[in-house]
Amino acid sequence: MIARPGQTGWQTILADLALILFMICASALSVAEGPAPAADKARAAPLRPPQPVLPPHPVAPSQQAEPVGVWRDGPGAPPLAQWLADQAADPRLRLSIVVRYATRPGAREAALQQAAALARSAGARAATARLVVEPGTQPGASVALGYDAESL
Repeated sequence: MIARPGQTGWQTILADLALILFMICASALSVAEGPAPAADKARAAPLRPPQPVLPPHPVAPSQQAEPVGVWRDGPGAPPLAQWLADQAADPRLRLSIVVRYATRPGAREAALQQAAALARSAGARAATARLVVEPGTQPGASVALGYDAESL
């Protein structure tokens, strides 16, 4: 479009009118007196995000490193206490005791008892051990040592 001297487009006129209307409304609102209606007060209140419901203890996935040693319960396996005595005594190593059970009546309670017995046989290392008792396709127990202590 070619602009000719002395002529303006309709867009410019519309923009000018909109700006004038905005200034009149802003001026009228700035001098208005009196309480705001209840609906305006509710709308003017700042919105706060809803507070998340937190469990009593923070729940987060445990960080688990690649194990440097694994013990499995089975025929020919040394006792857990003996196996742990042969492993390094590094305080950064965390003991993870995992017991899986088949989904049948009473299997969970037996797995819990087995996990407690393994923790007792681990001695002082069981103080910071991770205990996991979960259903699985192949029941059994395993113990792993890994550099996944919380101090890292």
